[in-house]
Amino acid sequence: MDITAKITGIEYKSKLTSDLAVFDFDSLNINELPANCLINYNGFSFGLSKWVSPKRTRSYPYERVYNTLGTAKRITVIPIIKDEGKKGDRDFIQWDTVSLMSLLDVFVVFAYYKTAEKHKTRDNKITNQQFDNELVKQKITEIKNYHSSALHWNLKEIEKSFSDLIQKVKTSYNEIGKRLNVSFHNKQGIDRFANQFINGVKEFMQTSRQKAQEAQNREMQTIQPKEVLSTLTKATITIENYLGGKYYFTTDEIRIEKDKVYLIEAKHSRNSILPSIGDIKDGLLKMILYSNLKNVSVNDNEYLAIPILKLTSSKLTNDIYQSDFETNPELNKKHKEILKNLFDEADENNFQIIIEKAE
Repeated sequence: MDITAKITGIEYKSKLTSDLAVFDFDSLNINELPANCLINYNGFSFGLSKWVSPKRTRSYPYERVYNTLGTAKRITVIPIIKDEGKKGDRDFIQWDTVSLMSLLDVFVVFAYYKTAEKHKTRDNKITNQQFDNELVKQKITEIKNYHSSALHWNLKEIEKSFSDLIQKVKTSYNEIGKRLNVSFHNKQGIDRFANQFINGVKEFMQTSRQKAQEAQNREMQTIQPKEVLSTLTKATITIENYLGGKYYFTTDEIRIEKDKVYLIEAKHSRNSILPSIGDIKDGLLKMILYSNLKNVSVNDNEYLAIPILKLTSSKLTNDIYQSDFETNPELNKKHKEILKNLFDEADENNFQIIIEKAE
């Protein structure tokens, strides 16, 4: 089942964001900062988050970004390539990641790793990779003085900076390899990645979209461990923004009733009463998108979209409802605090929360 929709802008009020520690720009070292924080730069304040990999499925990067959404200006630092050595993973940034950040008005600092340590127990693998801090600080200064949108910044950086940045990646991993006596994945992979940018952004967009569509089709055939679905109905959803940019996602579950289509993002926990806060915030990022959809069509028929964040747990003995969660004996004080903010966020932004005992 194929769903298409458009987004003309994002309106959303977050309630579940974490309190952010404040750091001064002058003494900033991106490698020593927490996953998300506030940066004070000569009286100018902005939210800053950082990714530990360009791959979106590692270490809850969406949660990190979500926590900064309450700030007037937000920046996220993403490595364009991360190679853990021949015995580890190698990941490349994808167009969809840049698109989503642009859609959320998040400025991206595209970064690379300058130093690392040899893994203590595994040959040809490195750990504790560290960003080039001076590059990150330089880009933050440029963003501070940049007066156009995050979308324009992100596109400009890809077009103007990626060629040099990819060369820095190659040089850096070559030096790390020699210093630590570690072998990395073959350089042809990085060269193929670099070749996408010879003629601008277009080929990068097309290649990434093709990979996203392939991943979307693969995901259609699978149920993730963190999903427990009451039906096996998945659907592809393609979202187009006002510039014609496209974003490819897979809904965990859909339900159609008359003129309504329910877009359900599912998060599951086997061992806790609620899914982790990282999982919940990951799901909320989808709610930001789904609650701003226009012109939603399913197989070319128009519907009203109803976004739902569905939380399930194998530990629950009964379903949880907004009307009585505060007196539910299965929930501790922390659970109730999370759910109060979560229900408030859903009410404020017109999506629904379902919390069920896993079957």
